[in-house]
Amino acid sequence: METDTFFGHLRELRARILKSLVVILVCFLSLIYFSNDIYLILSEPLLSFLPENSSMIATEVASPFLAPLKLTFFVSLLLSMPFLLNQIWKFIAPGMYENEKSLSFLLILSSLILFYLGILFTYFLVLPLVFGFFTGAAPQGILIMTDISRYLDFVLSLMFAFSIAFEIPILIFLLIWSGITTSEKLRNARPYVIITCFIVGMLVTPPDVISQSMLAIPAWALFEIGLAAANLFVKKD
Repeated sequence: METDTFFGHLRELRARILKSLVVILVCFLSLIYFSNDIYLILSEPLLSFLPENSSMIATEVASPFLAPLKLTFFVSLLLSMPFLLNQIWKFIAPGMYENEKSLSFLLILSSLILFYLGILFTYFLVLPLVFGFFTGAAPQGILIMTDISRYLDFVLSLMFAFSIAFEIPILIFLLIWSGITTSEKLRNARPYVIITCFIVGMLVTPPDVISQSMLAIPAWALFEIGLAAANLFVKKD
């Protein structure tokens, strides 16, 4: 009986993984035609700062094709994220108590919203400041011509770093809710948290004060939001 249940869960997991892959594939195929347009949208934060006689370049033969395709796949994953998380939710929810279901659903929804906010924050605030700084700091007579593949990798790494940083409130809430630590301990560790935020910002962002600060300061603020949420919703013994 337990074996049947085990294999039943495996079959359900396989079915949900296949559904998720199909949704990602459908999104990807639907967006392929617009790959170049999507890349132009992503490159706008840099193009708006380039001089009139400068442009982005492709240093590899396949880059003009592969770079937009890679970005399109990334966008397909982002669009499919709600469906993917819904499949995860439907798989784990039957084994939970009612109060656990409510909390888990809110955490999944909050993490999804925060992930998207991290991407929007990067695109609309971080990238313009970073590229404005980089292009403005270029020596006179230097023509800025960025490779499209390197630009894509740079932007995606920044978006990933900020999206993960925006999940800090969820992490803090889970640490306190699970009893691994307490609000009091985390408040006492605040100076170390701030230092850690700036160290991580230095390691995962470009070597300039602007991008490092724009990761470290929001990360600290999100840490405080996580503490406040835990104090509000986690019952004290």
